[in-house]
Amino acid sequence: MKPLTVLALAALALPLQAQKSLPKDRQAVLTGLDSKMAHYGGLSKQIWDWAEVGYQEVKSSALLQEELKKAGFTVQAGVAGIPTAFVATYGSGKPVVGILAEYDALPGITQDATPERKPIDSKRAGHACGHNLFGPGSTAAAIAVKEWMQANGKTGTIKLYGTPAEEGGSGKVYMVREGLFNETDVVLHWHPADNNSANPSTSLANITGKFRFRGISAHAAAAPERGRSALDGVESMNYMVNMMREHIPSDTRVHYVITRGGEAPNVVPDFAEVYYYARNKNRAIVQDVWKRIVKAAEGAALGTETKMEYEVIGGVYNILPVETLSQVMHKNLGLVGGVTYNEEETKFAEKMGESFGATFGSIKKPGDAAKISTMNTNDPVSGGSTDVGDVSWAVPTVGLSAATWVPGTAAHSWQAVAAAGTSIGVKGMMVAAKTLSLTAIDLLSDPALVQKARSDWQTARGADFKYEALLGNRKPALDYRK
Repeated sequence: MKPLTVLALAALALPLQAQKSLPKDRQAVLTGLDSKMAHYGGLSKQIWDWAEVGYQEVKSSALLQEELKKAGFTVQAGVAGIPTAFVATYGSGKPVVGILAEYDALPGITQDATPERKPIDSKRAGHACGHNLFGPGSTAAAIAVKEWMQANGKTGTIKLYGTPAEEGGSGKVYMVREGLFNETDVVLHWHPADNNSANPSTSLANITGKFRFRGISAHAAAAPERGRSALDGVESMNYMVNMMREHIPSDTRVHYVITRGGEAPNVVPDFAEVYYYARNKNRAIVQDVWKRIVKAAEGAALGTETKMEYEVIGGVYNILPVETLSQVMHKNLGLVGGVTYNEEETKFAEKMGESFGATFGSIKKPGDAAKISTMNTNDPVSGGSTDVGDVSWAVPTVGLSAATWVPGTAAHSWQAVAAAGTSIGVKGMMVAAKTLSLTAIDLLSDPALVQKARSDWQTARGADFKYEALLGNRKPALDYRK
């Protein structure tokens, strides 16, 4: 099947009722975003092509910085000790509204922009979480809000935070630790998904790290008694952690991959490494489970007569939701509406649906991308983790999901990579850009709304809260993907 192009995009019409209810200045913002859809789609496709992993997003970061500079933003690059992190600012005074932008890819998964499985052998990473859309979509929103401020003589400040290495690198944590959100009143974000929603949901806190075992190499057949296998250390650790699963809270998640296990079967490996994640919505449970994982590693080293050292790579809080802000975001998402596929996109979605099996046919259909989910205020929990969590404990934060993927798509899948490189992804990105823009405009126009959100947030956070990063005082793990 022929790949979809991100440039052949028709304007997304607002729901008729929404068009009538919007003031003219808001209508102008949305019309302006429609007129630039092909441009922002081109930026997203460029970042999709580059597929740069965490802390290595040199070209992707520079592309967004240049876009913001051209639009009149002042850009501070290399913040928080991270070369690919930046803050772009326009305006002055209160309120200060921030928008988050991500742009890192995931290693080990590649795919062409087609509905059939077609890896790209020349690439080592792919945008399986849609961050190629996240960055340009947020940039589009920030620029649209800036243009609204100019056109209507509005005061206040809009900030676009370029945040690298969300996928396991905890980039935003270092930015929070550096105090970059201290003067910001509210932060907005979004994420690619297979649906359109704006729930006051939380996420899973996590701690991640690499355990490195060192042994003694020897000939595995001629002199095995002289060797001490680092791989035995890793496997013994994994065995103990897997037994531990029976004795931890059932909603805890522990995952690992062996990143180094030796080079040849006839050489006792003197070095091996395993990369661990531990997650739970309660960060205190995560901290306790992590301590037990470390004990398993220590025991494995003792039992195999190897040496072990570990490095905490990342650690993030759960998201602290603010329902007041989610209500505003949900209202605006309803005004914007979802994603409507044209005939070519529908065929693409139906073909991709064949790879989902019964899930696609019985639960989700291509037309579901046009729907807006009812807001769920019953403490919904995302299955994933994000460093947006740390931001949300530093400043009131609200987000949405937009249907950039074919309904039924799982995150971190080849299907997500494929859709993120097509017009389907771009249409969802523009739904997010419009919703972020309207929400930022509401906040800039209504100081009382900002004050109410901050009051609710402070109550939820607790008077005695003191922020301490789960990754401690370590410097950014700039080489964690190398």
